[in-house]
Amino acid sequence: MATHAVAEPKHLWLGGAEPMKASYGKLMMWIFLLSDTFTFSALLISYGLIRYSHQAYEGAVADFTFSHAYWPIPEKVFEAVPFLHGVNAPLVFVGIMTFILIFSSVTMVLAVEAGHRMDEKDVEKWMLWTILGGFTFLGSQAWEWTHFIHGTEEGTVVRELVNGEWVSRTIHGANLIENQYGPQPFADLFFFITGFHGTHVFSGVIINIIIFFNTSIGVYQRRGHYEMVEKVGLYWHFVDLVWVFVFTFFYLV
Repeated sequence: MATHAVAEPKHLWLGGAEPMKASYGKLMMWIFLLSDTFTFSALLISYGLIRYSHQAYEGAVADFTFSHAYWPIPEKVFEAVPFLHGVNAPLVFVGIMTFILIFSSVTMVLAVEAGHRMDEKDVEKWMLWTILGGFTFLGSQAWEWTHFIHGTEEGTVVRELVNGEWVSRTIHGANLIENQYGPQPFADLFFFITGFHGTHVFSGVIINIIIFFNTSIGVYQRRGHYEMVEKVGLYWHFVDLVWVFVFTFFYLV
């Protein structure tokens, strides 16, 4: 009995096909974000393991004083707000930063939606708001870093053994060598993880500016679609989502 070979759909291998109904560009963006997810996951898991390998303070938060014997309590480290000197507002400023970044994610959604409607003016407007939110977050993070490095005005007195003798010295703030707030890994991980995330935000802002410029000169309108806005939107939403996890690990745990 004769058998009939099934014809292979060779046209699927000639380009132009969209796996999972996603364009090549969006598919590559998803692959990049997946790889970046592994990087952030490794960093946050490392933070968690180091965090719980150190002794935790078990007393009342109000009685906590910075010591190298205990892992710092975030409510005591991040309690300052710009222009409100002497006012203790635990995690208020970090909460404001988080709200700003989430709000910028909303404006990005609106920019993508405007692109689907081929509304050039609305894309420009919402991209501009997204850029403004990104710059505001970066400025807030710069202030937070500055305050973290400078520390409290009175500093913290620590004692260390030097040449067989105990020596007292005062530490102000934190850097990659000394940490007023507690064990040195706390400062190292804070600088690295929040700095790594901040680099992503800065990169996203630069890309958003490029997209805004291309939109304003009609590049995407002439192409007949605003897919680039959607691809950049995926990256921006990822950056916002990562911050939620960074916020949870560093400021709430």
